[in-house]
Amino acid sequence: MDMDKLVSLCRRRGFIFQSSEIYGGINGFWDYGPLGVELKRNIKDAWWRDMVTAHDDLATLPGAPAPYEMTGLDCTIIMHPQVWKVSGHYDLFVDKMVDCRAEGCKGRFRIDHLTTSQCPLKPSKHPGEFAKCQLTEPRDFNLMFKTIVGALGTEDDAAFLRPETAQGIFVNFKNVLDSTRVRIPFGIAQAGKSFRNEITPRNFTFRSREFEQMEIEFFCHPTTSRQWYEYWRDRRYQWYVGLGLAGSRLRLRDHEPAEIAHYSVGTADIEYAFPFLPAGEFGELEGIAHRGDFDLKSHMEGKLVRVNNSLEVEKGPDGNPKYKGSGKDLRYFDDQTRERYIPHVIEPSAGADRATLAFLCEAYTEDTAPDEHGKPAERIVMKFHPRLAPIKAAIFPLVKKDGMPELAQRIYRDLKPHFNVFYDEGGAVGRRYRRQDEIGTPYCITVDGQSIQDQTVTLRHRDTLQQVRVPASSIVDEISRIMHPL
Repeated sequence: MDMDKLVSLCRRRGFIFQSSEIYGGINGFWDYGPLGVELKRNIKDAWWRDMVTAHDDLATLPGAPAPYEMTGLDCTIIMHPQVWKVSGHYDLFVDKMVDCRAEGCKGRFRIDHLTTSQCPLKPSKHPGEFAKCQLTEPRDFNLMFKTIVGALGTEDDAAFLRPETAQGIFVNFKNVLDSTRVRIPFGIAQAGKSFRNEITPRNFTFRSREFEQMEIEFFCHPTTSRQWYEYWRDRRYQWYVGLGLAGSRLRLRDHEPAEIAHYSVGTADIEYAFPFLPAGEFGELEGIAHRGDFDLKSHMEGKLVRVNNSLEVEKGPDGNPKYKGSGKDLRYFDDQTRERYIPHVIEPSAGADRATLAFLCEAYTEDTAPDEHGKPAERIVMKFHPRLAPIKAAIFPLVKKDGMPELAQRIYRDLKPHFNVFYDEGGAVGRRYRRQDEIGTPYCITVDGQSIQDQTVTLRHRDTLQQVRVPASSIVDEISRIMHPL
């Protein structure tokens, strides 16, 4: 699939726009248009419903070691600066960066992106390969956005836009325990904005400076944590499969030992073969990490570092913790077994923007279908899963007379309280079909002359082009049945 065609469609049909485009745009920031905001919201809603609100707390799900509970949070973007010092982000959330000092070049690159980047002076070469390139020595670049809280504007007032949503869950762990009746094992979910000052944002929305995450922090007993890690790794992979990402373009990959973070016991990535990547390469959609007790222990005691095979509080020159924790007891007390312990954490961390991009790439299809004259013609169709499609159905009167608009509008108003639907009476019906195919609407409902006689309508399926007649009075039930099969 040609990525340029998808980018063009996204702009033309109102899925995604460059932020501040009328002023030339700003690199690494994207706005979602009328259709894009619906698609992204549907993805987030599907995630929240499947992981949280529709979760059965009483049942042992396939592959799960036991029943478990799920709940949610919505935390602030700006948190106490000590959160990021204790978590390690203040010191360690960095990329290696180089600049090019050659005359006429203001290139800045991540060191691990040099072999996939273009030299600004000679695009056929990579940075450092052109004779005029003058690359600096690599240096650390912290990815957190710094800001000021309050009116004084001193360094003491400095804070950061969160680079991830996870820490808000960890610092609220005790609040959730004290305010609810949840028992381990349980998970806390959160979806929200995060910010990373990427050195070289690129590949459309894949690597952005402002993005949305969908994260779960799942707390469990240390002795069962490996089983829960395997459960969440497999369940999250199947979620993408169930919504239409499948085949050779989706894979589940366990990290090699050298890739695993110092705090992690095990990590796997769900990856997608995005069309902007070289053949055979995959980009991360979601990471599932077994984080052990690292996070809660850090917020209890202070920033942790690995010493030999154990995690210990990092000390400053005075022998005290370099960054002190909260001092709060974040252990869990099991009132049935009388055991007190720091839970282990399994973290499925998904990107809402990357998921949106993957579903857009997967949906984009070029095929042949009859035009309004019955002749074969090329069409662009976005084959979204019905749950994700921005518009669920479009309603057309065949002509603007003979009572057809009135019946079509009645059907539109019957459907509108339940689904996002669209009414269109302009142009030939074949052109109207094509417009809806191009934005991924799975069903079109057409009111014609027969509809006035017997109160039936034509229901057209986007992918198969199959048309069936159904009673107008049952169209809400029919669309509901299709959208929410048992």
